[in-house]
Amino acid sequence: MVVDFRRAQSDHSPLFIDRSPVEIVKSTKFLGVHLAENLTWSLNTTSITKKAQQRLYFPRRLRKAHLPSPILTMFYRGTIESVLSSCITPWFGNCTVSDCKTLQRILRTAEKIIGVSLPSITDMYTTCCIRKANSIVDDPTHPSHTLFTLLPSGKRQSETRPYGYLGEVRSTTLVPEQRRV
Repeated sequence: MVVDFRRAQSDHSPLFIDRSPVEIVKSTKFLGVHLAENLTWSLNTTSITKKAQQRLYFPRRLRKAHLPSPILTMFYRGTIESVLSSCITPWFGNCTVSDCKTLQRILRTAEKIIGVSLPSITDMYTTCCIRKANSIVDDPTHPSHTLFTLLPSGKRQSETRPYGYLGEVRSTTLVPEQRRV
């Protein structure tokens, strides 16, 4: 896959590894995430939507069997939410509004089937990002550990990026879900 954002698109010379040409593709699947050559996430969202739609069949059948809502919710979290939140941290932040609405439509359908309120896809993304930030803070061997520091209050984290606009050191604040001590 070749990622090229030049205005004048040109043919790329073939790439050879051990004297055999490497095929240039429009998209590829890596660790369950579809990557497109234009770095959009529509193909990935379409794939996730198809998987989740197929799995909505089972909660419908369980609902017809008159199972209680807590069991349906547990089933939803294990089968559908796990598909929706799989590798959500890299791709969801760059999804288009229509892709987000498509994913949210699946959640609304699941809410109607189960009969309880479920967290939105944005809430799942925020939770995963905060959980990832907390795991980086807790692991001193993580390469990004030094970028996270606690504010003087000790309750909120500050992320320091090495170089911001015009080379100055930038700092943003992350609010943890519930910080373990």
